[in-house]
Amino acid sequence: MTARTTRLDAGVRTALRAAGAAAREGLGDPGLAELVQIRASQLNHCAFCLDMHLALAREDGAVTEAQLGLLNAWEEAGDDVFDARERAALELTEAVTVPTGGASRPKSGGGFVPDEVYERAAAHFDAARLAHLVALITVVNSWNRLMVARRIPPGGTAW
Repeated sequence: MTARTTRLDAGVRTALRAAGAAAREGLGDPGLAELVQIRASQLNHCAFCLDMHLALAREDGAVTEAQLGLLNAWEEAGDDVFDARERAALELTEAVTVPTGGASRPKSGGGFVPDEVYERAAAHFDAARLAHLVALITVVNSWNRLMVARRIPPGGTAW
């Protein structure tokens, strides 16, 4: 499989970068932001974004190796690996990324984020931070889809 040569419009790239930066800043938790972006990228099978966000998480040191290693099985990992706030954010990430009740949950029908998932997240984030979390999940999903659609490999040139 080779990378497709379709270039990403500079305006689109600039807008997505700005939206992502605003969402990360508003969330105010760099480690959680990386966990969310990595989990969405796992669900979307985006090797480019996975590679990038894993490197950033390790570089920043805000995420533990245990979290990185167990992220794909966060529900089964102990509370000593992911706290309740992180679990709520990851559950919301799955529900927004795969809007059928989440990747590992039974389909709830309708394709919406279930109210109980949103409410669990709202118990850990004020309204502004929750809005930024949802925005961050949405932005990383957009990046994932752009990279997957163009078959950009890890370490590849995306622009």
